[in-house]
Amino acid sequence: MHWIALRWLPEADASDAPTLPTLEALGWWALKYTPHVAWLDEALMLEVSACERLWGGRMQLMRLLVADNPVPDARMLGTQGATSLIALARLRLFAREEKRPKDVPAGLPLDTLTAAREHLDLLARLGCRTWGEVAALPRGGLTRRFGAGLREALDIAWGLRPESHCWLTLPDVFEQKLELPALAETAPELMWSANRLLTALQIWLRARQRGARALELQWTLDLRRLNGVNLPPHEQLIVRTAEPTQDMAHLRRLLSEKLALATLAAPASWIRLRTLETDPWAGASTSFLPEDNRKGDRLHEMVERLSVRLGPQQVVVPSAQADHRPERKQAWRPALQKEKGKEKAADDRSRKQAATVASQPDAVYPPWLLPEPLLLEMDGERPCYRGPLSRLIGPQRVETGWWGDKEEGGQPAMRDYYVAESPEAGLVWIFRERPAARFSSGEVRWYLQGFYA
Repeated sequence: MHWIALRWLPEADASDAPTLPTLEALGWWALKYTPHVAWLDEALMLEVSACERLWGGRMQLMRLLVADNPVPDARMLGTQGATSLIALARLRLFAREEKRPKDVPAGLPLDTLTAAREHLDLLARLGCRTWGEVAALPRGGLTRRFGAGLREALDIAWGLRPESHCWLTLPDVFEQKLELPALAETAPELMWSANRLLTALQIWLRARQRGARALELQWTLDLRRLNGVNLPPHEQLIVRTAEPTQDMAHLRRLLSEKLALATLAAPASWIRLRTLETDPWAGASTSFLPEDNRKGDRLHEMVERLSVRLGPQQVVVPSAQADHRPERKQAWRPALQKEKGKEKAADDRSRKQAATVASQPDAVYPPWLLPEPLLLEMDGERPCYRGPLSRLIGPQRVETGWWGDKEEGGQPAMRDYYVAESPEAGLVWIFRERPAARFSSGEVRWYLQGFYA
């Protein structure tokens, strides 16, 4: 067997402590190199004997681990050994900047063995300062005086007893909680601790090869009752994205905008982050052309950030509607709202309607529509708009809305559309309401619907 021991220490010139992900998340990061990962005291242990050749050997694997440091603002220490205890002892010497003995494991200092730390004073009085000196003591007497744990640890170090560890596994759903360093009085104060959970989330997403679509941040209230009002045990907010993402900078901005608008009912003591929706991650597609790789936020990221900051109803996009009436072919919906098709009943009515739409193949629709059709004056039987209109193309017949919309008072739209020319306004788009004995009084009315540039 061959073991690698890893430990993270803050840089000496760092002004603040690094934002370390949770211990569980660091284990998830190591799982992409080997399936045998476990925590042993303060070190992350990787057993790589079965997979080291896949990474180009032991030295190349160590270089990859150092280059792929998941905590850039912390120094990662790494050592190797034939057993986990030897690798851990070397790591402790490395952290103390002490030289490694030539005779391993017999020459290792005794204070680097966890099982011997509580007996260091007594062993020193016996003249034992290294692993080898303790191992040379009679087995029976050593066990009776110091317990079976020390003797078993020495057997494991020399490879006489198999090692047993609780291996880390990658969960199917990300969910982690964290105790706040101090009670948070306002929602933005939660962001500092949430950054640590977001770092763990990024490691989980990369290990699972998935992208986040919806996240929930929940915080635990420290009070049960405030000013005579019972409080819920938790409060939460949800962050959603239009596309799956592993970009923590974007999620951090969205979460920060949400927290800036939130108000805590009471001080918070714990936070929890979990994924609600994730999708398989296909990776980013880039181009070899420099003009295609533009810097800055992508469009959907900007829309999501503005929707969170201004409100979802203030950022809207057009949505096509299944209706033949030009003024109803398009509606506006919030940009973050998933576009849904018409309800099944409405689709059935549209398919089964008795009306026919005889559109000309070469019909030209105007680029500009009026918000509401304008009723035209009549000069005898000719409609007028800045002068009498001359019909050029038409009719284009539309019969729809027979199911009776409330806005139309239950009457269908029965229209003949024409492209006409006005002496002053140029080309315009007009339509005539066709009379029907069942739905109208028989009066013929002309309307202006749009203009041509």
